[in-house]
Amino acid sequence: MPIKPISLLGWVWASPWTAVGLAAGTIGLATGGRVQRPGVAIEFYGGAVPWIISQWPGNDYTMAMTLGHVVLGRDAVCLDVTRAHELVHIRQYERWGPLFVPAYLLCSALIWARGGDAYRDNPFEREAYSIAP
Repeated sequence: MPIKPISLLGWVWASPWTAVGLAAGTIGLATGGRVQRPGVAIEFYGGAVPWIISQWPGNDYTMAMTLGHVVLGRDAVCLDVTRAHELVHIRQYERWGPLFVPAYLLCSALIWARGGDAYRDNPFEREAYSIAP
């Protein structure tokens, strides 16, 4: 099946963060983790991946996180549970490209400074939860 130009553009635009995700996933693989590819995502889990996830601020209880087209999950069950939600984030990376993480963090910081919940009130998370609770 040929790749659509718009799809290829999304992959290229998100590629800086996909590269970061692939590096993290490779560390996971080198420490006994696994990889799978359902749809457009490249999913890594196990090995050092749970530790990597926990290093992101506020991620002690996070089941999965997305970096470009890479989803890092604590385990296969966490990836199954969060797949639809993380797919929304992949689409956001395709729209925002390398600006996604700075925009996400800026939104969280402004929301937190105003007394809101930096995660739940973040517009990127609100969009993801509205599509895939």
